[in-house]
Amino acid sequence: MPDDIYQEIVRLRAAGRGAALATIIQVRGSIPAYECAKLLVRDDGSQLGTIGGGCVEAEVWQAAREVLREEQPRRLTFHLNHDAAHDQGLICGGTLEVFVEPILAAPVAMLFGAGHVSLALARAAALAGFEVVVVDDRAGFASRERFPEAAALHVGEFDQLLPTLAVPAQAYLLIVTRGHKSDLRVLRWALDTPARYIGMIGSRRKVLAVYRELEAEGVPRSRLAQVYAPLGLSLGAITPGEIAIATLAEMIAVRRRAPLDRLQPLSQRIADRLPSPALPAPPPHSAES
Repeated sequence: MPDDIYQEIVRLRAAGRGAALATIIQVRGSIPAYECAKLLVRDDGSQLGTIGGGCVEAEVWQAAREVLREEQPRRLTFHLNHDAAHDQGLICGGTLEVFVEPILAAPVAMLFGAGHVSLALARAAALAGFEVVVVDDRAGFASRERFPEAAALHVGEFDQLLPTLAVPAQAYLLIVTRGHKSDLRVLRWALDTPARYIGMIGSRRKVLAVYRELEAEGVPRSRLAQVYAPLGLSLGAITPGEIAIATLAEMIAVRRRAPLDRLQPLSQRIADRLPSPALPAPPPHSAES
């Protein structure tokens, strides 16, 4: 059974899907289960494997759903000799501990545009563990020579390409095309995808103009408010490399669920928390002074 679970994890991740894996990490007392027994709960709620059945497994299944949603591991302890309700399926007296961890597909950075900023973004995103996909209407730019780290390259007119692209829930869409009209076209399409992050490059004036045009088409303002535009954290970035780093920092914050409104340097105020140095001892009193 463990081999089946591991193979299923590989299959799910390759398909861009998630799951949560529950493993019994400690057993004490008389429990008809064994350490390392595993239960895999897929993102659709279906499961593979077992940790013994009964109410314990039902509670672990529920916890697994929450772990996958929150993307945070959890450790559970069940005292079966103290709670008779758990004895359905696990008729025993003892304690078991279960570790539940999220199994997540690799995040995907989809770059729309293959210019200088995209080049820097592709390298930075790949370094941070993102799968890189590049989309552009210029074969000379969206090439394997320019983007050796890309998992996929799509070349063609945006109007023809966009409907054919599969966008998983863990996708980060980065709109950095060479023109206002292409940015607008891609953003209009992106708003109807399940992407976790949608970012668009541009000045505040350009972003406002794009928003007004989409709002006139009927796009709710609340949906536009979910777009990261101009993309990237406010770091004073100017060069393509700096813009890529600022953007990747924002993507990581979204990926790790860090509150963007409270981001601050890790070093901030650490020096202020150092204990005050001891005051020097006063000089001994002299009768002559």
